[in-house]
Amino acid sequence: MKFGKRLKQQIQETLPGWGDKFLSYKELKKLVKLISSSCASRMMMNGSLEYGKAEAEFVYLLNNEIDKFNAFFMEQEEDFIIRHKELQQRIGRVIDTWGPNGSQPSEKDCKEELGKIRKDIVDFHGEMVLLINYSNINYTGLAKILKKYDKRTGGLLRSPYIQKVLQQPFFTTDLISKLVKECESTIDTVFPPSCDVISRQLVLGSEKIGAAGEGIFRNTVAALLTMQEIRKGSSTYGRFSLPPLSLPDQSDVIQSQLNSPIAIP
Repeated sequence: MKFGKRLKQQIQETLPGWGDKFLSYKELKKLVKLISSSCASRMMMNGSLEYGKAEAEFVYLLNNEIDKFNAFFMEQEEDFIIRHKELQQRIGRVIDTWGPNGSQPSEKDCKEELGKIRKDIVDFHGEMVLLINYSNINYTGLAKILKKYDKRTGGLLRSPYIQKVLQQPFFTTDLISKLVKECESTIDTVFPPSCDVISRQLVLGSEKIGAAGEGIFRNTVAALLTMQEIRKGSSTYGRFSLPPLSLPDQSDVIQSQLNSPIAIP
């Protein structure tokens, strides 16, 4: 699947309000075509003023895109840090109140309240996976449009610009990845799955994704498949490509929740 179509599909499958935060790939592609046409005709022109203006506009748009990514990513990251702390506090309050050694021991109330928190943790985990996918797909889009630019214009913009991208907040997903792992650890520790659930494997395919239902959970599974696709090794894999993603190792909590006894709308 061509990247433009994959990006369009990803935007359709992301959370409400995220759609306009992705790379404006179509507009950048049009500008590359314009610059390419300028390059082809500049030998017939007195100088290359038109080409220079087009290239400056292209870099300006790239910088604006990065600013957009960073602002959105950092806003989401800050929100996730706060929500993660709140979820941990909720678990503590439930156990301290209705747990076996709590102030008001009640197995029924404890299970009911932990069940609500469990669903919130799964949704929270899913949103963070979507944000990592957001980072991956926007980086990939930038690398592809820069490659297209260099190929069509004979420029050398890709390498130095990617070095700049690698230092941007939206590309640095270490903290979010850490929170994802902590969520998975919480699921395993506080809400241990049954042996049957552990033994069952995630069945990759449109039928299984469809069966997962609408909403954030379905989007999360789709995002994992997208990350696997754009990060797999191929004939076009190069030093600007993201490392391959091993889906089973990265999505244990998704696998365990797919057949969860607690409904996930």
